[in-house]
Amino acid sequence: MPPYVQELSRGDDAGYFAEGSAVWEVHRSIATLVAGPRALLMQALHPGAMAGVHDHSRYREDPLGRLNGTIRWITTVTYGSRAQAEGASTWVRHLHERVRGRYTTGDGREVDYAAQDADLVSWVHIAFADSFLRAFQRYSDRPIPGGADAYVRDWAIAGELMGVPDPPRSVAGLEQRLAAIRDAGLLRADDRVHEAVRFIRRPPLPRALRPTYPPLYRGAVATLPDWARTMLRQRPVLPVEETATRLVLRSTARLLGEAAAPGQARIRLRALEERDAARRSGSAA
Repeated sequence: MPPYVQELSRGDDAGYFAEGSAVWEVHRSIATLVAGPRALLMQALHPGAMAGVHDHSRYREDPLGRLNGTIRWITTVTYGSRAQAEGASTWVRHLHERVRGRYTTGDGREVDYAAQDADLVSWVHIAFADSFLRAFQRYSDRPIPGGADAYVRDWAIAGELMGVPDPPRSVAGLEQRLAAIRDAGLLRADDRVHEAVRFIRRPPLPRALRPTYPPLYRGAVATLPDWARTMLRQRPVLPVEETATRLVLRSTARLLGEAAAPGQARIRLRALEERDAARRSGSAA
């Protein structure tokens, strides 16, 4: 168990998201194995986000290192105390301070960028929320507590921690924001994007994981909007491919069992309940 997961058992408050909340339910689902590649595919369509990855990331040399950093942030914000969530977000924002450069938009304009620009952090947040929501809806048999709007509304808190101005708080708002960015002509799929797509499609995974990844990737493509799939030059997903995706997810869920992070968070929550009960008992006496 990574040290940051063990740290989730400590802390002085319940965190931003309650046990059993929409965020807990979506992020503990095995469908996140599809949501991750899907989010990367969507994020790559924004030339600013793609430029930041291309110019400053070591994703080709150390793909698992970059992935682990993202997982650490998601896990800590989802299951940690407020102080832990804020600390993890500050850490990521600090890493982003040096990510600057220049890119060409879909309509041909040259634009200077910084990773913490409002449009870039907004796009990354929107692509993430949409991907995790759509993957869960497609590949999980469980309902979202409070419905899909609850997930978008609650995860907006994570967006605010990362500096996103006015993140969407409903599915309708999320869809409107996606459509506005698409219709503005900001997105593009050039050679740099197609190179990244090839990497996402065939990452250098350990040999034992290679047979299970293609169905997860195709499952991610199946959840893309048609316009995004077309831009990324991905063919439609066949029903037999989605069947393979579901089989891999089910077998992986049986193999892995319950994720460690929610369990560690529950240790903290039970300790807080016991502390509060003891204080109430002392006050009554």
